[in-house]
Amino acid sequence: MAFEGLADRLQSTMQKIRGKGKVTESDVKEMMREVRLALLYADVNLKVVKSFIKKVSERAVGQEVMKSLTPGQQVIKVVKEELTELMGGEQSKIAVASKPPTVIMMVGLQGAGKTTTTGKLANLLRKKYNRKPLLVAADIYRPAAINQLQTLGKQIDMPVFSLGDKVSPVEIATKAIEQAKADHHDYVLIDTAGRLHIDENLMDELKSVKENVKPDEIFLVVDAMTGQDAVNVADSFNEQLGITGVVLTKLDGDTRGGAALSIRAVTNQPIKFIGLGEKMDALETFHPERMASRILGMGDVLTLIEKAQANVDEEKARELEKKMRTSSITLDDFLEQLSQVKNMGPLDELLKMMPGANKMKGLNNLQIDDKQIAHVEAIIKSMTKKEKEDPDIINASRRRRIAKGSGRPVQEVNRLLKQFEEMKKMMKQMTNMQKKGKKKGGFKLPFM
Repeated sequence: MAFEGLADRLQSTMQKIRGKGKVTESDVKEMMREVRLALLYADVNLKVVKSFIKKVSERAVGQEVMKSLTPGQQVIKVVKEELTELMGGEQSKIAVASKPPTVIMMVGLQGAGKTTTTGKLANLLRKKYNRKPLLVAADIYRPAAINQLQTLGKQIDMPVFSLGDKVSPVEIATKAIEQAKADHHDYVLIDTAGRLHIDENLMDELKSVKENVKPDEIFLVVDAMTGQDAVNVADSFNEQLGITGVVLTKLDGDTRGGAALSIRAVTNQPIKFIGLGEKMDALETFHPERMASRILGMGDVLTLIEKAQANVDEEKARELEKKMRTSSITLDDFLEQLSQVKNMGPLDELLKMMPGANKMKGLNNLQIDDKQIAHVEAIIKSMTKKEKEDPDIINASRRRRIAKGSGRPVQEVNRLLKQFEEMKKMMKQMTNMQKKGKKKGGFKLPFM
């Protein structure tokens, strides 16, 4: 995640103050110095850092902390609240026009991922909000921009409106809206031209499109990896065009994350969505409070639950729960579960959404790629039905056959079978703990 460095620094700073029964003014000063350094290192705008430190300091030495039973935890609560506020406070919802279609202009510089984000947003609108979007190819300057949008449209089975590259963007956008009305589309996403840098021609053209189609939203797509440049671009676009929201891309990259913390404060416009990967479903609604939780190592259970609800078959999950309780889970069940979890996104990212995951040793170095999961799938698929149901029968010769069939070394087959056996033992222990807990009215497995 983009906030890796910032998260580590803030979490170690918070840890020092967490258990304190008494917090002095000098404790707060020392902590604020650490927080200031962490934010500046993360490339957060200097004015934003000063304002944030001032607000937190005032509250942290105030009555709400000093009179609290757990002052250390109260300080952390203040930091989380101010961090949430800094990123916009509440989640900013996407506009819905009173009379369809809702028109969204996608703007930004070249290379920020604007065309791909347009496709991702259309995909999200259909999957999450059950909408019927129309993609519009209005970038007539960049070579292959129209083809790129059409390819994305095919990939997600979404219609793309185009009049080629010899017609003005204003005419393309106007005709697209007429088409959308005729075909009963409720959203129109206009992919406009970008430039390598902000220039007068670009802005004049975008203003012209804006005046003619009167969009309900103007989303600026910016690359989070460009740090302070992203903030400057957002400020400039907002000043000249009047944007209504920002989409931050490449937030999964090796970036300091300062843009996400500065953009809202500098432009006073909300971050609406964040891009967290290459795949067409790698676009998420931006929730300031959840992001603050993730940065401070408190996890993000709500996003985890939403991902599970969207990608996990409820009936199958219930069946699996029964099998887990009785330890009768098979390798077939394991394979099914693996494919459902894979749909939710990268496993290391999912684990980081769990509260306390930051304290799990080795998690930061955990690299689970799709190849490893594909290897596990290949091994299980090379087994017979009987072997999947009862792995105990898999002797040395069977292991060699499975290795040959999956194209993986015998050691990998052995490792998988050992891990599966250990997992079953752990499930048995947890189930026994739950039974004891029920008698005492205590322990309960999460989500059960």
